Order: sequence, then structure tokens, then C-alpha cells
Amino acid sequence: MKNYDWTSQVKLLYDKALQRYQAGHRDPQTLFDAQEQQALAAIGASPMELFDYAEDASALDWETALLILAARRDYFLVIQHSVPSSHRLNMADLPAKDAELDGIRWLPRLIEKAKARLRGEMPRDLMYCCAGDRRFFTEHDLHPADFLREVWASGGDAQKVLAYARRGGKY
Repeated sequence: MKNYDWTSQVKLLYDKALQRYQAGHRDPQTLFDAQEQQALAAIGASPMELFDYAEDASALDWETALLILAARRDYFLVIQHSVPSSHRLNMADLPAKDAELDGIRWLPRLIEKAKARLRGEMPRDLMYCCAGDRRFFTEHDLHPADFLREVWASGGDAQKVLAYARRGGKY
């Protein structure tokens, strides 16, 4: 995938995922051909992510999906030097959906999901920016991609992310 127009190339893949999903295609692993999968891998993305975005397209717009992809791409290129992680987050290791951090429900779970999303370690059955995440982001007036960048900038420090959430993403 070329760097200059990577966003245009990913938009074509997103549109393809959306069209195929709407036509009844439900297998993320066969959504794209080998060359398209390679293009996604070059930015640290997977077919599953675009499948999730297509599945939730009525509630998650293209621009938000792109910004999430961009945050992951930056982390993948800058921190991981284009080397994918061989680890996957174990769903059992995630904080419970009702877990709280200083009275803020969902935040402990979301921090761990954001770390896994940045590192490309999301399990197949877990989506960053799912309905529960979107509810949290809306309630706290946070953009999902900005949250990813805050988790990255803070080194995943839960107290710093907590302060960020309490400020509604303002500095």
C-alpha cells in the first residue's frame, strides 16, 4: 500500500466490505483477496476490523473508522516498526463490563481494549468501538480515535486516562 494515498486505498476496501456485508457476506476471512489482505496488513489492520465497521456502519461512520485505523497505523509504523504482535488478548483477561475506575463504569475494560487495539492484539470476537464503547464515548464526550491516542500517549496509565476522561478529552 502506498503511503501517500493509503486513506483512499483503505476507503476502497471499506466500501467493498460494506457492499459485500450488505449483500449477505458474513465471513471476514474471505471478505478480501490475498492482495487486499496484504494491503491491510501493511497498515496494521485486519479484514475483521473492516468487517466490524461494515457491520456497524449505521452507528459508526467511515470518518470515525478511518481515524481509528489511522491511530493504529501510526502505532504500528512508529512503535512496532511494522512488525505485528504475535500475541492476542484473551477475552477472560478483560475487566468485566461493569468494572469501574474511580466510579466510571466501563473505563477499565475500555483502556485494555484500547491497548490491544493499538498493538493489533484484539481477539476476533471483540471490537474496539462496539456499541458499549460508543455509549461510553458519547456519555463522556470523547472521540474513539482520540481515546486511542490518549492511551498511547499516557503509556496506558489508567490514572492519566481517567483524568482525560473526566476532562471530556480537553487539555
